[in-house]
Amino acid sequence: MIFGIFAALSIASLPFLLFSFSFEQFFPQGDEDLVFFEEFIEDFGTDDNFLLIAIENEPSVFESSFLQKVDRFVDKCQEAEHVDNIQSLTKLKLPIKTDEGFIAPIVLDPNNDDLLEESRDKILNDERFLYNLINKEGTALCVFIRTSDQIGMKESEELMSVIHAAASEFDSEKIHYLGRPYFQDELSRMQKREVIMSTSFGALLVGFILAFLFRRWAPVLIAYVSIGLGLLLFFGVLSLLQRELNAIAAFYPVLMLIVGTSDIVHIMSKYIDEAGKGKSEKEAILITVKEIGLATLMTSLTTSIGFLSLMTSKLQPIQDFGINSAMGVIIAYICTIFFSCSLISLIPKEKFLRNSDKEDIWAKYLDRLRLFTLRNPKGISIGLGIFLVLSVVGISKISTNYDIASNLPRGEKITKDFHYFEKNFAGFRPYEFVVTLQDGVEIDDYETIRNLDLFENYLKELNFTNAVSSIASLYKSMNYMAKGNLEGSYSIPPKDEFVQLKALSRMMPMDLFSSLISKDGRKTRVSSRIQDLGADRIKEISTDIDLWIVNNMNPKIFEIRRTGTGLIIDKNSEYVRNNLIQGLGMALVIISFLMGFLFKNIRMLFISLIPNVLPLILAAMIIGFFHIELEAVISIVFALIFGIAVDDTIHFLSKFKQEFDRTGDKEEAMKITFLETGKAICYTTIILFFGFLIMLFSVHPPSIIIGVLISITLIGAVIADLLILPMFIRKFL
Repeated sequence: MIFGIFAALSIASLPFLLFSFSFEQFFPQGDEDLVFFEEFIEDFGTDDNFLLIAIENEPSVFESSFLQKVDRFVDKCQEAEHVDNIQSLTKLKLPIKTDEGFIAPIVLDPNNDDLLEESRDKILNDERFLYNLINKEGTALCVFIRTSDQIGMKESEELMSVIHAAASEFDSEKIHYLGRPYFQDELSRMQKREVIMSTSFGALLVGFILAFLFRRWAPVLIAYVSIGLGLLLFFGVLSLLQRELNAIAAFYPVLMLIVGTSDIVHIMSKYIDEAGKGKSEKEAILITVKEIGLATLMTSLTTSIGFLSLMTSKLQPIQDFGINSAMGVIIAYICTIFFSCSLISLIPKEKFLRNSDKEDIWAKYLDRLRLFTLRNPKGISIGLGIFLVLSVVGISKISTNYDIASNLPRGEKITKDFHYFEKNFAGFRPYEFVVTLQDGVEIDDYETIRNLDLFENYLKELNFTNAVSSIASLYKSMNYMAKGNLEGSYSIPPKDEFVQLKALSRMMPMDLFSSLISKDGRKTRVSSRIQDLGADRIKEISTDIDLWIVNNMNPKIFEIRRTGTGLIIDKNSEYVRNNLIQGLGMALVIISFLMGFLFKNIRMLFISLIPNVLPLILAAMIIGFFHIELEAVISIVFALIFGIAVDDTIHFLSKFKQEFDRTGDKEEAMKITFLETGKAICYTTIILFFGFLIMLFSVHPPSIIIGVLISITLIGAVIADLLILPMFIRKFL
């Protein structure tokens, strides 16, 4: 009844589940560069509050019919909420000084066929437009939309809905999007699809494996209902607590399915063993709860602690994943002990038992394995030594070179669009510089503007930076305008002519300067976008730029400091290793105390940690040898492995201790442990292995990598439990 009420409440709360995605989630909290970036946002606004829309028209965009469609599209977009301003060559007006005064014609007039071809060469050779509003070949125009600062998920969905409707005149294959609203809208849809996919495939797979292992409807049905209830209650709790599901939410269904399955398999296997010995339903369930219940509680606690180790991360999504996963493990345990055990006791034991010949297969092979560990300790030790040597080599190859593209969904339009902009336009990754004036220096001093222009030109010469702009760009545009768009006049004039530009600048609208100069007038920005080269490569580039600044910029005029969304996210790589070691170290200490409480034997405590550390080493070795970048999302694999691998170790040692205390014979206790707990460990490993391989169906590359990594590593974990752990038990206990 109680579980029925909780289930009903959970179902009612499911429509209110929150999904979220934003780059701010991946900002390392407490970092000094983040503090500086937050000050930058206060002064200038966010650097990713834009949406780029590229529209292709081959062989050329200089066709009046196409430009008229673009013009209508821009008009519709301007009416949308959350749009601050729009730039398009079909709307942009550049003032020109003539004998009769200033005029402001449209850069690319869609209604003037005679001027289109004449405009072509000018536009394609104008650095203000190239890679910003038009590609090099002249086959695509880009509409630049400035959105509200830090636009949220709901607002992004609303804006993209309007834009998609406005773009109905164009072939969907010829229009590309890039920017915060598009990322948030598309990735939130992906998260929902991933959760549904992982839940559906996981449920089918678990049912198939359970049917294969137990061959009876009763254990399969109870396991299915219990696991499903746990998953339902978990999502209900997340909804009621308003816990957001972020970019790695697809792991929750898989995690709940396999953790719940692991618990129920150990309970069910023990119950079937006891029932097969002739015990009544009541006796069998009491023995099961007594012997397996405490061990399962300990495994749930240790698994939760493994996940809670992620709270040491500086990244909010990783912290949230750790907290949510820990809650899920406890919910799965409660459902197993209170709900599943109640159901089991209500069904005749005959419904759980199957042909004993099938059981003999497990007994035969597991006993052979036990004898192998007894007779070959030297060979196992040599194998362990070789593994450790290889692991040192593999771990030394680990890289933390994060890039955006490798985290985008496979085969999706959002990924194709990202690569399109990387190839044809300035790309996405913001790369900002804050210029702080020294006392007594003004922003419109000639030396200030000249030095800014020098720095801007240096950035433009780098083949990986695009769309560079600063206050110097405005002064060059004013000089170009004042000289009637004379070729070669897009530059900073000599000092004696610069005075006229200063006077002209005071006549310009203030909104031209608002995003480039802070309110107190003591800071300005140099904005650019950089190609997605990876965190390590960008760090090298940044070091070179810093060195150039030291050697070429006058520190008596201003100081320059790098910032921007890209730089802050890249800093995650600097924290991944430290947080990983710190979090897992803390988890090891806490789990050691729990092991000490459970076993009350210092030797068993240390023995228990060995098979749980080895899978972590294996995962790190694989990451190194296969050149998998250890970035923020991938780093959760270690907490997952540790939290899951420790379960089987506790069950194995608990059973061995019970049998050793009962018989006083070490090898007899080992034999019983292999036959009973060893079988359950094999069952759970099979389920876990295929359970995480569900992530192969994901479109999210880090999810695929994590799924495969965990599946492979859990094979290593069961080898450690059934080969290496018995060797250490015999030697040290």
